[in-house]
Amino acid sequence: MTPYEALLQPFVDFEFMRRALVGVFALALGAGPLGVFLMLRRMSLTGDAMSHAILPGAALGFLVAGLNLAAMTIGGLVVGLMVAVGAGVVARATELKEDASLAAFYLISLALGVVIVSARGSNLDLLHVLFGTVLGIDDATLLLIAAITTVTLIALAVIWRPLVLDCVDPTFLSSVSRVGGASHIAFLSLVVLNLVGGFHALGTLLAVGLMMLPAATARFFARDLTLLVALAMLIAFGSGAAGLLVSYHFGTPSGPSIILVAGLAYGLAVLFGPAGGLVSRLAPRRHLEA
Repeated sequence: MTPYEALLQPFVDFEFMRRALVGVFALALGAGPLGVFLMLRRMSLTGDAMSHAILPGAALGFLVAGLNLAAMTIGGLVVGLMVAVGAGVVARATELKEDASLAAFYLISLALGVVIVSARGSNLDLLHVLFGTVLGIDDATLLLIAAITTVTLIALAVIWRPLVLDCVDPTFLSSVSRVGGASHIAFLSLVVLNLVGGFHALGTLLAVGLMMLPAATARFFARDLTLLVALAMLIAFGSGAAGLLVSYHFGTPSGPSIILVAGLAYGLAVLFGPAGGLVSRLAPRRHLEA
């Protein structure tokens, strides 16, 4: 098999592969920066919890209108935001910590969503909701993902400074400005919005993977924030393209293939990453080297 046949021909010959590639590219542009900020703010598991929190809303949309893009998107967005706000209210109104509150909401949401889908649909419908159908992306879904990515990039440009300050010194931000709370809410809303977009391609169980794994991988190659964001987007897109090729050539499910490729990149970064990887940490350093 020539390099052309292995790497380019699937995208040249098949429209569904090109659609999937464009969808992955759009998801990478929006999810990459959000994953970096989730990681820097030590909220990585929050993203995972929120990805499951959208399941009941998407399931309710499915219950009402079947596999309808608008119904499942609106349902997932509304319920996802409700869970985010509800978990925050419980954490502030009781002695329960926010991580425990999110875990409780996440488990209830996941179980409720699976029950709702199972009550109306088949096992195939359940697999579609949980794991997505990236190779089945249509024009409407592509436009939705592109719109979400556009909104995300514009919103991030507006709230970039308070987000960075909140990562570095949240106490200083709260002392000099009142935008910290608003930027946090806006940021969580963007996370939910992108998880809803990723849900249509990768399903609720895997949508967060393209957000967090590339960000964690990039951390082993860069410490500068701008470079971290750029690398996270590049790794997310590369993982998506490689995962689609693996799915095409070996007949594996497309969504899990993408996440497994991203996981392989993460594993290699853990071992060989120059910025804190195992090999670099074990290698002997010169005397007084920082």
